[in-house]
Amino acid sequence: MTLSLDKTESLSFQRRDATWQDYVAIRDGEDDWRKIAFHAGWLWIDMGTEGPNHASFSDLMTAIFFVWAFLHPEEVLQSYGRCLFELPDTHACAPDLVLYKGEDFPRWQPGEPRRIELNRHRLPDLVGEIADTTLNIDLDEQKRLYASLGIAEYWVIDVKGRQIFAFGLSEDGVYEAIQSSQVLTGLPTDLVEQTLERLAVETNTAAANWLMQQLLPMNQ
Repeated sequence: MTLSLDKTESLSFQRRDATWQDYVAIRDGEDDWRKIAFHAGWLWIDMGTEGPNHASFSDLMTAIFFVWAFLHPEEVLQSYGRCLFELPDTHACAPDLVLYKGEDFPRWQPGEPRRIELNRHRLPDLVGEIADTTLNIDLDEQKRLYASLGIAEYWVIDVKGRQIFAFGLSEDGVYEAIQSSQVLTGLPTDLVEQTLERLAVETNTAAANWLMQQLLPMNQ
């Protein structure tokens, strides 16, 4: 890594006066980053490996998407969690959770860059971050990044607190707290939190199955 970056946590770095060229140098460099983000001069790189808690919560959230899709077979959902997204010269991000609702989701073609370019493809309907060690960043810089892109819904999953912060984009382009998902209609955030709490005593697959049992009567 050739840039001078401020170390914020173990193997995590950020800089607030970066350029798009700085971001590209890191993106295409030899360093093996796990997460990367750029917006309005803010460049953040996480070089650390994924921990068990982060992986468990992330897989549970993806399973929640699948549970909802199973109960709504008329809807088309496509998940692209952890994929790199770019709006050239201004935005870059790799959300832990990414969800497209509808047929017109991006489809990668051989020979294209290994990322989704938002000047050619539409925005996802929902993105989210699993906050194991990054809660402050996810509720501040990342939140502003996704709002500036215009993504309709943003979730932050607090691993330590086993809670969800869910936001919907207002007409003014500001995220406001919501109690029920606007994308996954009929899915209340308090039920998601109850599902997260079950990870204290059982597996993520068992927690997802419990959620299925709660939602079945609501969808009959």
